[in-house]
Amino acid sequence: MRKQKNKVLGLSYTVLVILAIIWLFPIVWIILSSFRGEGGAFVSYIIPKQFTLRNYEMLFTNQSFPFGRWFVNTLLVAIASCIISTFITVAMAYSLSRLKFHFRNRFLKLALVLNMFPGFMSMIAVYYILKAMNLTQSLIALVIVYSSGAALGFYIAKGFFDTIPYSLDESAMIDGATKKDIFFKITLPLSKPIIVYTALMAFMGPWMDFIFAKVILGDAVNKYTVAIGLFQMISKDTIDQWFMAFAAGCVIIAIPITILFMVMQKYYVEGVTGGAVKG
Repeated sequence: MRKQKNKVLGLSYTVLVILAIIWLFPIVWIILSSFRGEGGAFVSYIIPKQFTLRNYEMLFTNQSFPFGRWFVNTLLVAIASCIISTFITVAMAYSLSRLKFHFRNRFLKLALVLNMFPGFMSMIAVYYILKAMNLTQSLIALVIVYSSGAALGFYIAKGFFDTIPYSLDESAMIDGATKKDIFFKITLPLSKPIIVYTALMAFMGPWMDFIFAKVILGDAVNKYTVAIGLFQMISKDTIDQWFMAFAAGCVIIAIPITILFMVMQKYYVEGVTGGAVKG
């Protein structure tokens, strides 16, 4: 029996190692391609024959594709959208979890139905609304679009708030705490995991979005985000010359997401363990 168990365990580890290699291969390949000194979009080998940093240098020194400006544009939009979306989502989720008011259940059902429709279905309508407001081809328009859907993305956060015992609120109110005190001093410290999750999702959405950004920004090259800009590098006419720079850009745009996740993961773990102890 023990021998059979060890065999199954060994087989499981083998499968996990194979899956890890399959998952890591594209990442390793794109990193190696970003340091490749030889030209051409497609080559018959993986490890470059010549390593160079010129591909990274080209991103920030060329005049055709202003990657530096695109990176700053994306960072500004992502940060602004993250802050606004997180605030709206947490406020909506807490209100719908703790407050009882008329038509509450009907609103929850309506929001659930609306969430079943993909966002890009409203793309044309959103564009014409922004055009009527003279906001097309602007970064402000992107922040508005990415943040406006936050009010309907509260279901996961609401489910988390529902798990926090209401008896904590009642005990605090008996001791004289106000709704504001309960929210900031009791609920939020116990809600670090869902706040971190909400912030990460709110940041990653604008950082990786292509469809809405392309429709809203049109041909305003200086206002492009990195998703649109990098796509321009691998068009039919430019892919052979710019593919390695494209790979370098992919590596660079992965850095903020990785750093953000590593920094906020600590608070996520602290929130889970802290919440378990306090609960």
